[in-house]
Amino acid sequence: MSAPDLIHLIESLPAGMVITDRDILGAYRFDRANDPSAGMPLALVRPMTTEHVQTAVKWCAAQGVPIITRGAGTSLSGGSTAVDGAVMISTEKMRQMTVDTATRTVVTQPGMLNAEVKEAAADHGLWYPPDPSSFEICSIGGNVATNAGGLCCVKYGVTVDYVLGLQVVLADGRAVRIGGKQLKDSAGLPLTKLFVGSEGLLGIVTEATLRLLPPQPPACTVVGSFPSVRAASEAVVAVTAKIRPAMLEFMDSISINAVEDMLKMGLDRTAGALLVAQSDAPGPAGEAEVAFIEKAFTECGAGEVFSTSDAVESEAFTAARRAAIPAVEKLGALLLEDVGVPLPALPDLIDGVEAIAAKNRVVISVIAHAGDGNTHPLIVHDPSDADETARANQAFGQIMELAISLGGTITGEHGVGRLKKGWLRDQVGDDVMDLMGLIKKAVDPDGLLNPGVMF
Repeated sequence: MSAPDLIHLIESLPAGMVITDRDILGAYRFDRANDPSAGMPLALVRPMTTEHVQTAVKWCAAQGVPIITRGAGTSLSGGSTAVDGAVMISTEKMRQMTVDTATRTVVTQPGMLNAEVKEAAADHGLWYPPDPSSFEICSIGGNVATNAGGLCCVKYGVTVDYVLGLQVVLADGRAVRIGGKQLKDSAGLPLTKLFVGSEGLLGIVTEATLRLLPPQPPACTVVGSFPSVRAASEAVVAVTAKIRPAMLEFMDSISINAVEDMLKMGLDRTAGALLVAQSDAPGPAGEAEVAFIEKAFTECGAGEVFSTSDAVESEAFTAARRAAIPAVEKLGALLLEDVGVPLPALPDLIDGVEAIAAKNRVVISVIAHAGDGNTHPLIVHDPSDADETARANQAFGQIMELAISLGGTITGEHGVGRLKKGWLRDQVGDDVMDLMGLIKKAVDPDGLLNPGVMF
């Protein structure tokens, strides 16, 4: 079948907005997951307004051309991988944003980076809490698409907890507004929550209204070095059983040493694991939380426990945790997991990942948003070694099976994308898969939006 004629689409949009140069298209084939099945898109559209998106979607709907929506390209699950013959809509140039201090909201187009929204909020004495480790380079549109989390979500929640309203372009080109600046809204079905985390399968988000908070109180950081990952994971369970810290992050020995190689900040290279916790409770309540965390760390076997209320020192440890993925990536190509389990099962999950690494003879580093049970096993492999790559892929699947067996999830915040869809049915079951399929069919009957994602 011949490719559709793009002339009408090109003429319907501003000059230069539709790109067909294959060298440029090649740069948009992959996202951060580097899915080897990536195809070659028919064209790239970089809209600036909702109306531009509508024009592109209506043309695709009329021609039966699939649509791949892409934000900053930081997806770790292949959620924005190109497919052959599709039109790729990149929201990178949709960058209008307004902060409303009266309602403590920000209305933003999807191309704004998470860090830019945080900065704009801070300029008005406010705070946008969701903070993926990639906050400096990931976009709000992608955060909404995957319901992104981050380091402080153990206490402050994930993206969906801050989305009050959306503007969405549907598969037939209609633009709908759902929600708004009001804090409470029970009118009709909760469609806003349906679209958050839907990975572009139900519509293209062209605007988000996000809730802002007063500034985060100053935090005190507690760092514990543990002899083993088991001891550290047991400390996580002990802490979260009694309090909700502002942060509780985990690094294993592989990531500790990789970060130390890169940042040279004096981390304990002999530690089996490191926990970085924070309390931002004010006054005596904060002092009590810090004391409790220190006690829990010590009782669970921490060889060294260090506390600081110095903002610079605290940020250094936070930066170390954020640097873990790029640091470990220096050891080789990565298959990135983000499985999660109920907190009491966290020690068994981390032990199980160690066993899977040994069984498959691959290096797996584990970092985690440990306070909410969301782990990131990083499987290191050499793509040029077919046998090692096969063992790495086998370990990838076994980790997801382990998480499911412990009552957990195959993805806590990265999304199912294309890389994890083979295990989704095992987690949710046939009836839930059928229900999700009915919803998808109702809003996108021709299956044009992000084909190959999730289903």
